[in-house]
Amino acid sequence: MKTVLYISYDGMTDPLGQSQVLPYLRGLCKNGYRISLISCEKKERFEQHREQIERICNEAGINWHPLSYTKKPPLLSTIWDLKKINRKAEQLYKTERFQLTHCRSYIAALAGIRMKKRYGTKMLFDMRGFWANERVDGNIWNLSNPLFKQVYAFFKRKERIFLSQSDHIISLTENGKNELLSWNVPAVHDSKITVIPCCVDLNLFDPETISPDEQNNKRASLGIGKTDYIVGYVGSIGTWYMLPEMLDYFAVFKKHHPAARFLFVTGEHPATILAVAHEKGIDSSAILVTSCLHKEVPLHISLFNESVFFIRPSYSKKASSPTKQGEIMAMGIPLVCNAGVGDTDRIVRQYHSGTVIETLNDVSYEQAVGKGISYDRNKTLTGATEYFSLESGVARYAKIYETLIG
Repeated sequence: MKTVLYISYDGMTDPLGQSQVLPYLRGLCKNGYRISLISCEKKERFEQHREQIERICNEAGINWHPLSYTKKPPLLSTIWDLKKINRKAEQLYKTERFQLTHCRSYIAALAGIRMKKRYGTKMLFDMRGFWANERVDGNIWNLSNPLFKQVYAFFKRKERIFLSQSDHIISLTENGKNELLSWNVPAVHDSKITVIPCCVDLNLFDPETISPDEQNNKRASLGIGKTDYIVGYVGSIGTWYMLPEMLDYFAVFKKHHPAARFLFVTGEHPATILAVAHEKGIDSSAILVTSCLHKEVPLHISLFNESVFFIRPSYSKKASSPTKQGEIMAMGIPLVCNAGVGDTDRIVRQYHSGTVIETLNDVSYEQAVGKGISYDRNKTLTGATEYFSLESGVARYAKIYETLIG
């Protein structure tokens, strides 16, 4: 039996775990791998979704070992969680004798390096982006604070160790891979890095599975009129997504298209969005905010006439792959995005999937709205299949597993 330990500091009861971990692991189990999964779960979400995730794991043959996530105090809580991960990994190794540790991001990689040194277990470093730089670029770690400066330096040193001592590396983007290769880290070369973006289950995100009746019922429940033109956004709004700029774009768009309304499909509190819309002089009747389960996201996206997302461009975003891009393209919806984030703008241009705005200001918005969206639905759907297919992503992971452990 080919045994794998998968470590994620993100929880499986988090939306990210459900969309970007479990679907891959289900596919890899079907390829004959026995997978044990360690994750750190936030209390409220764990209580709410534990049974659902247990059912998914049991049906797939994934041996799930959830640990409790510790939030406070900062840094010390993470050290404590890492100790719990290490303890659980050693306990499981006694019976499973793992051949490979699959490490999702940097905290997991600390445990993976330890397993490699102690037991000779192969290590797959699944980067998920330039994590330490993301913490700085996102103003989570302020380098003027001596403590955060030390933590940043620690992880940048460890980053080079993860890269050089791992047996293989996953980058979410070609842009990120090229940046890695420019660092000249020992033992890091082109063939050691595989690019696998945030993939999408094309069986779930399939416009052909959604009936007109379902769409009409959902429009009615949301108060969307027959003549309304829906600009849509899907996903959380936090550190990276630029809500004020997206609303600025919508304000310009609405001048040209008075029937436009902005639909947010998000877990964000409506008051947060409405307050910023009010600052921008946008009437609250033009803003719709709703939330839904992951399985209902395709239906909501199908109501969009176009979708918009602006992500704050920064050095660390070279390595980012927005999950929503693949979901939107898979549903055949044109998108409007900004340049300078991962491979996003290249993919949009390559597959004629919408509009890339180089500079986020009213002049650029006017030009983009006046010009209209450069969009080819068939090419967009092809791009979703060629670039973001979950089936393809699982196949690439399986090939790496096969190369590393047979």
